[in-house]
Amino acid sequence: MTDVITAPQATERGTAVEFRALRRTYGSAHALDGLDLALKPGELLALLGPSGCGKTTALRLLAGFDTPTSGQVLIGGKDVTGIPASKRDTGMVFQAYSLFPTMTAAENVAFGLRMRRVGAAERARRAAELLEVVGLGDRGGSYPHEMSGGQQQRVALARALAVSPSVLLLDEPLSALDARVRVQLRDEIRRVQLAEGITTLFVTHDQAEALAVADRVAVLNKGRLEQVDTPQEVYTRPATEFVAEFVGVTNHVPVEDGRIRPGADTRQVRPEGLTVGDPDGLSGTVLTSTFLGAVTRLVVTTEVGELIVDVTSRPDLPAAGEPTTVTLAP
Repeated sequence: MTDVITAPQATERGTAVEFRALRRTYGSAHALDGLDLALKPGELLALLGPSGCGKTTALRLLAGFDTPTSGQVLIGGKDVTGIPASKRDTGMVFQAYSLFPTMTAAENVAFGLRMRRVGAAERARRAAELLEVVGLGDRGGSYPHEMSGGQQQRVALARALAVSPSVLLLDEPLSALDARVRVQLRDEIRRVQLAEGITTLFVTHDQAEALAVADRVAVLNKGRLEQVDTPQEVYTRPATEFVAEFVGVTNHVPVEDGRIRPGADTRQVRPEGLTVGDPDGLSGTVLTSTFLGAVTRLVVTTEVGELIVDVTSRPDLPAAGEPTTVTLAP
């Protein structure tokens, strides 16, 4: 299972958000088909699903960039369905950094405050404060082209926070970054979100990302909500077959009396729910062996099909082409 960031519970400084029976259709296509979903004050909820499932549509409806076919959007208990985006008190961080190239980092962060006619001294103070919060206290005078992608996205996050929004909206903000920077910024977003106590909707198609940062994960499929629960529950107790297949890797294993038995009823078992080497196990041959650091992933061909097994890395594991056995982990 993906490591989950543990942190103190978000504060009650945030604002409740609710989607009520939300529908958005485009011709005969249902981008959202009756979404009922509530975000608790100060919560970070990850909206997870494949491309075209409706997650970005939901975010756009919350931001006010689109209008639902039917249903309501509530922020702080107030129906904002007909209120324009500029009046909704939300902050947005896009996949593309969308920084002004002719402005410094500090000027980009202060831009929203300038539009709200905040004085120059206060704008400068707030921009410096937020750049410090996102780890860029020494880059206020830098222009976007002088910064890395990860640094630019940190500036975009600081800019969204500058106007002290009630709700923070993150639209796949990490997908354009390389793997190492993505993990670093993912953790930074979570840290800042907890510190600020802002209710946050994080849209992503990356299940590892969602499991790592969210208080709860809502899984969408074809415009419908499949499951909403803590990352641990979504991973270990998927409510539907779609959730089991989409969130993580799963095997379909015939199980009877706690053992793998060909012909028995199948269960969905995660790779870490299997192990190798028990002499009484199901015989097979290792097809591939992939070293992943602390864990090694084996794909084993058996009479019930290929099984994916994650085991603690150790020198005596069977190599590709070697025989082994597969059993349920204790």
